[in-house]
Amino acid sequence: QVHLQESGPGLVEPSHTLSLTCTVSGDSISTEYRFWNWIRQPPGKGLEWIGYIAYDGDTYYSPSLKSRTSISRDTSKNKVALQLSSVTPEDTAVYYCARGAGEEIDCGGGCDYWGPGTQVTVSS
Repeated sequence: QVHLQESGPGLVEPSHTLSLTCTVSGDSISTEYRFWNWIRQPPGKGLEWIGYIAYDGDTYYSPSLKSRTSISRDTSKNKVALQLSSVTPEDTAVYYCARGAGEEIDCGGGCDYWGPGTQVTVSS
């Protein structure tokens, strides 16, 4: 059974950095052809893909967020981290991590496992 769980502060001040962790169990983040994605959903809007880190450490980000986004991993703890800098209230959203596997890389066709999501509010 693969389980993903997002965690981190639920409130972040404007101009600060949003930092979240995705804890993975039931699978290794280093397993070949696994892609560990971050996706968010602002209130009243659709899902927005943020980026992913692949099993070998390669990263890829949404062009609209690339300048502010960093995804990293800790293989010893089997965790994936998201950092989004210089946040504004427009970054308020539910943030999800999700697994892509094989040819399903970036969840565009549907990732097979998702975390429950965690609410992050940007406010002073």
